[in-house]
Amino acid sequence: MGVRRFGRVNWLGLWTLARREIMRFMNVWQQTVFAPLMTAGLFVMVFALALGRDRGEVMGLPYLVFLGPGILMMTVIQNAFANTSSSIISSKMQGNIVDTLMPPLSAAEIMAGYLIGALVRALIVAVVIALGMAALIGQGIAHPLIALSFIVLGALVMGGLGMLGAIFAQKFDQMAAITNFIVTPLSFLSGTFYSVQALPQPFATLAHWNPIFYLIDGARYGIAGVSDAPVARALVVSVLTAMLVLYAVWRLLCSGHRMKP
Repeated sequence: MGVRRFGRVNWLGLWTLARREIMRFMNVWQQTVFAPLMTAGLFVMVFALALGRDRGEVMGLPYLVFLGPGILMMTVIQNAFANTSSSIISSKMQGNIVDTLMPPLSAAEIMAGYLIGALVRALIVAVVIALGMAALIGQGIAHPLIALSFIVLGALVMGGLGMLGAIFAQKFDQMAAITNFIVTPLSFLSGTFYSVQALPQPFATLAHWNPIFYLIDGARYGIAGVSDAPVARALVVSVLTAMLVLYAVWRLLCSGHRMKP
């Protein structure tokens, strides 16, 4: 797997792997595309019924308009994580991971193939939810390029983390533990449902150490035009986080750690 590490790109192999990852989730679109839309819709409905009128404004926006971008981004990153993690851990448990490792693909090409699948799924989910928000609450997009940038960065960060988790996990229970005790708390405690400015100390400061906070905050600025942190800082932190995560994935793939049968 590391022999062709710095050689020419195997475009056919990369396209084949990426296409396999895309077709894998598109074959069950009811679970991978429609289900996230339903989940996001239920979140908005619950908050609209429970808090919508009484909650007032947050950062100068009606609460549902403030909530929409957070719901969208949380769903995007969770789906990106699920796409890569489920693919790799399933292949490891079924014993067919060798079908991915044996072709003449470098570590970077394997990583890119999985990440393309996660990115495509994230973009489809984002578009579907954005259309749903526009229809239900009239949510527009204030800065489309910034919103797209953070959606892509979120997919890369969480797709990479999904690969890291699946590489280290040896069974489905371990992967579920990573999802339930690391990914879900970080995504829920990142300003998705509230402004971190409302948090007391030291929790407001601790929230700024959560890299997912910057992904959601940046996406909120791109969609709604407001943010807790400067958008430039959110962009820098998100890019550095993506680089760190993807470098770690690349190193593990080069070594074949817990991947080789």
